[in-house]
Amino acid sequence: MLERVCRIEAGYIVIIAEKPRAGEKIARALGFPRKCSLNGIPYWVLSVNGKNVVVVSSAGHLFQPHTSLRGFPVFEFTWKPIWLVDPKAGYLRKFYDVLKQVVPRASEFVSACDYDIEGSVICYKIIEALGDPRKARRMKFSTLTPQDIRSAYSTLQPLDRDMVEAGLARHELDWLWGINVSRALMHALKTYSGKRVTLSAGRVQSPTLVEATRRWEELNLYAPRPSISISIDVKTGRGERFKAYPSGWSPRDRVEAERLREKLRRIGEISVSNIVEKREVLNPPPAFNLGDLQHEAARIYKLSPMRTQKIAEDLYLEALISYPRTNSQKLPPTIDYASILRSLEGVKEYSSAVKSLLEETRGALRPVQGKADDPAHPAIYPTGEKPRGLSGEHFQVYDLIVRRFLAAFSREAVMNKVTVTLIDVEGRVFEAQGLTIVREGWMKYYPFLKPSESLIPMLSRGESVKIEDVNIRVTWSKPSTKITKDSLLRWMESVEIGTESTRARIIETLYRRGYIAQEGGSSRVTDLGYTVTRIILDLFPELSTPELTREFERKLEDIRYGRRSREDVKEEAIRALETLLSSYNRRLKEVGYKLAVALNMKPPERPCKVCRREATITVGGVELCEYHGKALEKLREAIESTSRTLNISRHEAITILASKKRSTGRWIIEVARKALEDPKLKAVLSLL
Repeated sequence: MLERVCRIEAGYIVIIAEKPRAGEKIARALGFPRKCSLNGIPYWVLSVNGKNVVVVSSAGHLFQPHTSLRGFPVFEFTWKPIWLVDPKAGYLRKFYDVLKQVVPRASEFVSACDYDIEGSVICYKIIEALGDPRKARRMKFSTLTPQDIRSAYSTLQPLDRDMVEAGLARHELDWLWGINVSRALMHALKTYSGKRVTLSAGRVQSPTLVEATRRWEELNLYAPRPSISISIDVKTGRGERFKAYPSGWSPRDRVEAERLREKLRRIGEISVSNIVEKREVLNPPPAFNLGDLQHEAARIYKLSPMRTQKIAEDLYLEALISYPRTNSQKLPPTIDYASILRSLEGVKEYSSAVKSLLEETRGALRPVQGKADDPAHPAIYPTGEKPRGLSGEHFQVYDLIVRRFLAAFSREAVMNKVTVTLIDVEGRVFEAQGLTIVREGWMKYYPFLKPSESLIPMLSRGESVKIEDVNIRVTWSKPSTKITKDSLLRWMESVEIGTESTRARIIETLYRRGYIAQEGGSSRVTDLGYTVTRIILDLFPELSTPELTREFERKLEDIRYGRRSREDVKEEAIRALETLLSSYNRRLKEVGYKLAVALNMKPPERPCKVCRREATITVGGVELCEYHGKALEKLREAIESTSRTLNISRHEAITILASKKRSTGRWIIEVARKALEDPKLKAVLSLL
């Protein structure tokens, strides 16, 4: 039962927050609450405008779709309290018990969860289960500052039913796709091996895994190409030194480069034929949306997208920043920027920067606007509340947000680029480039995008300069792709699958399931992840590309804006699933075998000569898996290129490629090393 001192007569207004920290902020902003608790879960009782109010909180989602039916396909479900169906979520029962005591006795219900699809669903399911949605209204706010909370409470809106419907549809679609395809995979493995292993797939997770696997293949099959680069060290008559590089040409191979070095040393001079100066204006970057913040935190501090999102949510709950799960790069004129800057001026880390900005703008605060928008929230901005005790990663993320916010009000940065063209007596053209920052502009406030300066001495056309030395380097091409959590997040954004709040969580799921594994500063797709990808490509091709997911994302947007109904979209998803699953059972044994081999439950029937995976091809009597079969052909081409460019033997070329860990693909290195110790495989390479 509720504590006696905290009990009030039925008929009060109940405000439901998403988390306890938000609940406390709301209660304290609206009055002078009594803090109460039940089984350690807090709630707050107060009077607002002469009416009794109880503020209570959830702990995120308390309900989820669930079915008691076994097997697949399964399309029937009900929404259940999570703690009833997930043993790991037992802690949620205490929150549910408090809500069960408080919500039914209220006469009015206020949804004060985060104003987005997820927050709307959290509050709606609580009110639907324990109260009356017809008597519910919505608080809309983008920060947890007292003034924003009071403003939101004084202007309560109707319950956001379309947003709720879109959120319910998203959860139901994800559940339908996830449970059916996941059960299909697990059923195949259990039928074949008798063992149960948790596997998962889904309409957003699966295309992301397929993309990671595509990149993994590209990386592992990458055969670097050597090239010979040449540069000259130049000295003016005044003793100033700089470097110049070939313009539009390069030596074909090492022999040509060596000959050229001797020639240039004999010539000894080169003349300036042209000088071009160009001013470049760089506009300020807009304030962050969540994706931009995640990318910058990954680039600068190596934080994972999920870690950055969690930190940003912590900062929001402390009322230090606005709501972070936004797509917007726009800052509306309704925000009191002058007040925020005056508050930030009192923070020692930003005092001088804010003073400089106010002098620069003379109080005319017009932030640059980005292209991306969000109907629910503006770009992320600091509220001006004083940060207390922030340190480590939390301060790093807060600092990025503040500095990006300041930069949005500043003027353009100006750079001066100088290109000097030099020609030797035989007509070979070289270039030297310099860059200086003429005006820092916004870079003064956000230095993380500031380029390095490189100085070129003052020169004049026709001036001769001395060639002091000629440098030759072997450079190796590198793959343009990579697999990191941040690069996968960028891909998801580019193909428009997932949402600001779900993308990072989906990526973490791929790692947690063992489909992708962290490896130093990068990642690798595991054998299990590779096998699941192949099964999806073969048996569930619609799940392998973003098109299906993106199509349903558009339909969810239609629900959000009242153009479609949740039931219609759900029925479309069921029909698509029925088509995909109709022929699956005929392939159960094949799928089960592949999964069992990938999980090391069964040795392959035909082991690969290089790695002991399942062999799929035979070349010259050598059994190779799909990976190393492709790598063999790539390696042969790389040997030819390396041998020709560096003027070395094939054996030396194989040895070099086997040692180039940073640029040569893993599968190619494995084949190369095996060929060095296995004459039969080396002979196969020669025959190809």
